[in-house]
Amino acid sequence: MTTKTPRYDPDTLLLSADLLGTFVFAVEGGLAAVVGDLDLLGLMVLSFVTALGGGIIRDVLIGAIPPNSIKNWRYGAVALCGGGAVFFFSEFFHGVHPTVMTTLDAAGLSLFAVAGAVKALDYGLSPFIAVLMGGVTGVGGGVIRDVLLAQVPTVLRADVYATAAMAGAAVVMVGLKLRYPRALMMSVGAVACFLLRMVSVWRHWNLPRVP
Repeated sequence: MTTKTPRYDPDTLLLSADLLGTFVFAVEGGLAAVVGDLDLLGLMVLSFVTALGGGIIRDVLIGAIPPNSIKNWRYGAVALCGGGAVFFFSEFFHGVHPTVMTTLDAAGLSLFAVAGAVKALDYGLSPFIAVLMGGVTGVGGGVIRDVLLAQVPTVLRADVYATAAMAGAAVVMVGLKLRYPRALMMSVGAVACFLLRMVSVWRHWNLPRVP
């Protein structure tokens, strides 16, 4: 008698990556609201848009209507839980070393980038556009957050950020084109994005600017 190996469910992996990234970015949005001296409502709004803005933009662009983060209650709940955690335990989060927050941010970026790219591919888009959608998913919420705080979006002026997201998404697309397992390539792509982001912070890498 042989034992069957449990079948891998890509939807479960995508949901897990999305929800983990949602919580991390919601915490970041909440911390930005605290620095901006916003009230409870402002904090929750900023947490929500930071966590889900990129995914909503991606879903609208690829035709996934209504966006999954609106259709699936888990996304909103996780985002609000992240904002609530910052509100009630702000001293704990402010006591966390900046390196830890940078690491969490890189992890959230990596998860969103690969999940966004794979979802775009599932909707029949070309690998090139899927890579761009991975980047949009990773940085879209942060751009909305910075605009609401009347700041130049961080992604446009600091370190290698969107580039890291698209690099991780590109790794996934290349691997899938070569017919490697989806779970493996999502993991490899996330690691590639994470490492590129962390090394760029450590080495202070930036894209070229106009002389």
